[in-house]
Amino acid sequence: MARSDSRFTAPPAQHDFEAGHMSFPVQSEPSGDSVASPSDSYADALTVDTDVTDLLAADHLLRTLASELVLPEDEDVIGCTHLMRDDRPRVVLSFALPTREARDSAHERLTAMGYEVTDGVPDEVGRAVLYPGVASLTGTVTVAELLSRSAIDRVTVLGTQEPPAPDTELVTREHVRPQWQNGELVLAAMPAVGGRLVPFEVPDPTPCCADH
Repeated sequence: MARSDSRFTAPPAQHDFEAGHMSFPVQSEPSGDSVASPSDSYADALTVDTDVTDLLAADHLLRTLASELVLPEDEDVIGCTHLMRDDRPRVVLSFALPTREARDSAHERLTAMGYEVTDGVPDEVGRAVLYPGVASLTGTVTVAELLSRSAIDRVTVLGTQEPPAPDTELVTREHVRPQWQNGELVLAAMPAVGGRLVPFEVPDPTPCCADH
């Protein structure tokens, strides 16, 4: 399996899990309480196995498959990436769909395309790439606008336990990737110049072996 140099860096509060040639962020485990997930929020979900080891490549594949399946990019679909840390570290994809008919149709077409597809989601901490409202999160928006326009439930800011004020501006960089946490889609952000925020995950991380 080829090594991936473009990787998502976990927030400082998390620790990297070394898996062969890759360094994956350790995601928080769900609590013992009843936890919502894409499969709870929508009628049915499925998981697509891949050999991808790069999050940006996984994003591209997820959007490509959604387009080929003619899935609505901004309505009724949540598409997530999931980091698998078993004996074959990789990034798998999940699609939460609004109806069983939609799931069965997608399952059949993906299988015909040669993918290994299973029902349900692999874990409760998927990183959302496609979700309602994502297309409207461009340029600079306030926290209130971000929450009202999209399926994101709340925003957290690194270094503080307090939520940001509703009128705080967030520079989206056209790359907003919330993560499921205890049944909510949560966007991790960090402070930026001028009192603004930016999503913690950068759209084009510097490869670890790039020249400086």
